[in-house]
Amino acid sequence: MKEGFRRALRLTALALAPLTILAACAASAPTRSGPGFTYYLTGNPADVVRQTRGLWVAQGGGDDVDENYVRMGAYGGGGDFVVLRASGADDYNDYIFELCNCDSVETIVFDKDAGTADPFVIRTIRNAEAVFIAGGDQSNYIRYWKDTPIEDAINFVAAKPAPIGGTSAGMAVMGEFVYSAEGQESLTAAAALSDPYATDLTLARDFLALPGFENVITDQHLQERDRIGRTVALLARLQKDGWSATPRAIAADRETALHIDPANGTAEVFATPDHPTPYVYFLKPAGPPAICEPGKPLTTGAISVYRLGPGGQFDLARWQGTGGIEYELGVRNGGLRSSRGNNY
Repeated sequence: MKEGFRRALRLTALALAPLTILAACAASAPTRSGPGFTYYLTGNPADVVRQTRGLWVAQGGGDDVDENYVRMGAYGGGGDFVVLRASGADDYNDYIFELCNCDSVETIVFDKDAGTADPFVIRTIRNAEAVFIAGGDQSNYIRYWKDTPIEDAINFVAAKPAPIGGTSAGMAVMGEFVYSAEGQESLTAAAALSDPYATDLTLARDFLALPGFENVITDQHLQERDRIGRTVALLARLQKDGWSATPRAIAADRETALHIDPANGTAEVFATPDHPTPYVYFLKPAGPPAICEPGKPLTTGAISVYRLGPGGQFDLARWQGTGGIEYELGVRNGGLRSSRGNNY
């Protein structure tokens, strides 16, 4: 899953020489590195302590929503903003720094699990006033961070409470349940519906502990990659495997972010300007799947869907929304059907 970036500098090509543009777009030299990690810093290297509020930001991938970083910076009190990733470099630093009004933006790139025990890395995360998990491949996050001090450090920041966010693969690991992408290929809706025990349907659980994401699995790039059938199959597996009798799913289109206030469980949607599908989907099965067996097409009962766009609200505690549309999905012999004639 490749993430998109909206560059904060907005440099005008006509005003700058090509070499200057090239230098501005290139990754900076690492500020620090060690076994398994590389660290980049923009801003003040000293740690500051600021008063924070909880905010969960979950984006479905694609070009970043500027409001994510404006609000995470504000809820983080303008303190130290830490970006975590397992590929790339410091692409986010200048972009976020311009938007978040923060003391610093720090990126830690992990290339193997050796970095997860480094005292500097752990201290940097725990001292953060906001943490954002970039896109990429969530299997790396599960392999590198699950049941390690990194997992503990992110949960420590969440419990302050302070803002936690993620896009694409970063959003994928925010729920209690995770599509962990540990198969050979990224799971498609067609493969999941035709066999909900396909080898590419891999699950993990109990990574992050974010109030409001209990009993929830997430999905991303929904309309862009036609994944809502995949989301339905993930819910069926959670039920059939006994992980949850009543699981929920939160799935987001690309360039679309859900902001959750954990203090009251309310959520609202933000998207990039003029994006044609700025929706987040809230799914709830009415009951267990009728047929969810290895090698057999999936059959489910009714699954309620609430589709929410910018301007509406959703109450996670009551699982009810305002300002969106409600419909039902169901699967019969691997075929997905919608009460509104459109799966989305």
